[in-house]
Amino acid sequence: MANALIIVDVQNDFCEGGSLAVAGGAGVAAGISRLLASEPERWDHVVATKDYHIDPGAHFGDPPDFVESWPRHCVVGTSGSEFHPDLATGRVEAIFHKGEHAAAYSGFEGHADDGECLADWLRRHDVDRVDVVGIATDHCVRATALDAAREGFATTVLLELTAAVAPATTDVALRAMDGAGVTLHGEPVIRAA
Repeated sequence: MANALIIVDVQNDFCEGGSLAVAGGAGVAAGISRLLASEPERWDHVVATKDYHIDPGAHFGDPPDFVESWPRHCVVGTSGSEFHPDLATGRVEAIFHKGEHAAAYSGFEGHADDGECLADWLRRHDVDRVDVVGIATDHCVRATALDAAREGFATTVLLELTAAVAPATTDVALRAMDGAGVTLHGEPVIRAA
């Protein structure tokens, strides 16, 4: 069996200067790149997810409530939807786009360009263990890790390579992941914006 790194939504709009910036996002991008360079044999496979919105309906709010609705972000065809430039993507074998026409937080809601979903891709590559990193700890990282565990993958979140939106929602997310059997390693980046 094999292991995989899942890089969640390390995109320009979720990093400093983006439309829905999470403080510490750029540092997470650089940290993931450093780890991939220093431990090239650690993972058999590396995949990434992208928020990839065309018209996600009420997911975009005007004004947003920052609970169920958010400022416009990661719109297909904009620079905000691109990976942050500090994220090294040379090892990324597949990208799973999510949320074209609806809110989607988990990478397991996404699909590759050929339509294959993340769970099927991982199983096709004999993956049984995943490490999850990215943005944001309390939203898309949480949802992706919970779905990974639900799909039967042994799941670890490398919290030091995640950036969180807020302490309160991060605490809820950490409890949910721990309760679902997700292994939590380190501490998330939580900084005042």
